[in-house]
Amino acid sequence: MTKRIRLGVFEMMNPSNGMPTWTDPRGRGDDWDDLDHWVTLARELDAAGFDFLFFADTYGYATLDGRMPPEVAAHGIQFPALDPMLAIAALARETESLGFVVTSPTTVERPYATARRFATLDRLTGGRIGWNIVTGSSQATTDELFGVTEQLTHDERYDAADAFLDTCLRYWEHSWDDDAEARDRASGVYADPAKLRPVEVDGRFQRSRGIFAVPPTPQRTPVLFQAGTSDRGRAYAARNAEAVFIQGQTIASAAAHVQDIREQAVKNGRAADDVAVVTGMTVTVAPTSEEARMLRAEYEALLGLDDAAVMFAGITGLDLTGLDPEMRVVDLKTDLGQTLVQRYARQDPDMRVGQILDQFRTKAIRGFQVTGSPVEVADEIERIVDGSGIDGIMLEPTFGGLDAYRAFIELVLPILVERGRAGGGEASTLRERFSGAPRLASTHRAHGLTAHS
Repeated sequence: MTKRIRLGVFEMMNPSNGMPTWTDPRGRGDDWDDLDHWVTLARELDAAGFDFLFFADTYGYATLDGRMPPEVAAHGIQFPALDPMLAIAALARETESLGFVVTSPTTVERPYATARRFATLDRLTGGRIGWNIVTGSSQATTDELFGVTEQLTHDERYDAADAFLDTCLRYWEHSWDDDAEARDRASGVYADPAKLRPVEVDGRFQRSRGIFAVPPTPQRTPVLFQAGTSDRGRAYAARNAEAVFIQGQTIASAAAHVQDIREQAVKNGRAADDVAVVTGMTVTVAPTSEEARMLRAEYEALLGLDDAAVMFAGITGLDLTGLDPEMRVVDLKTDLGQTLVQRYARQDPDMRVGQILDQFRTKAIRGFQVTGSPVEVADEIERIVDGSGIDGIMLEPTFGGLDAYRAFIELVLPILVERGRAGGGEASTLRERFSGAPRLASTHRAHGLTAHS
């Protein structure tokens, strides 16, 4: 049976979405803070049959030794930035079936507030919302901004994230019975008090008590995404996630990642296909191979090594320019962006620090890089999907404007539809696009929780 590829787009509400590209006429330097830009993107993706629009997000920004390097502000390196969650209701109103996945951290937020925001969005979007769960990003800066004094290790942040999610799940799944919201005008009963239960949590990381203020929504729980690919991050995803976002850069590494996630999911009492795996992919396509390669070269010419070093430091806390270029990547130590460091270590255990920056300059934290004519790109996408076992792709922008997505929609998507790889994915809720059902799978551990911890 031909596997249908789930299609998404990866975005951030800042001028460049990664390495600085905002100065190029094809960038979005003048559009990133204009709601109409995002409405146009959402409408075009919706009309093309895409499954979801994914917003990465962080409260922080790159710092070195506690200070923002001047390049961050001067060059617009993932700075400044807006909060994408506040735009979702407007984008949903302008679309019919497109799903929206929003990043929100478990470090500086509070579970009840997070649960309330996502439940509200699930209602307002008709069940088209997902939560990309992160334990932190640019964490040193974020901690300073929020006045966080307790410093957790990388693994402790995931322990705290387990407790955070558990609290949210208790509110979403266990505070209201399915039929508690009566809305009975004749009897004057809006909600049946006998069918409401207070949540009670008292643990090391979380304390919360009360009845959830939002009635059950179309999905109850938003679709749970997770993007950490460190060892601890994979374990967290295998326990909790319904969709895992990876940045596969080779078929072999992506296949190993998919296998590991699914094996761990089974060990946690879940079905292997309870977890969908989606990879990032930067597609540069043009009517001919030569035109596509020229376009890719123009894009890469915008990317500088100094900016790459600043961005890498912001993610990992490691200033590579101050290290011995012959140091092995496997010897780098950090409690921040372990996902990124481990990616390079797995790619080549003998890789040296001096080799990282040039790779990071053109690939950054992106996934597969696919360049070519429409047929070449479609062929390569099929080869990646079939060779790795991934379930979907998230297109990443190039210059930052909408042209890269439009080229994919016009040139590649019709080929994938003709081959049975895309299209026909209509569903009422985002979860139905991934699993076929609007509610969490019966194997998800949320069903084993109760209102009381």
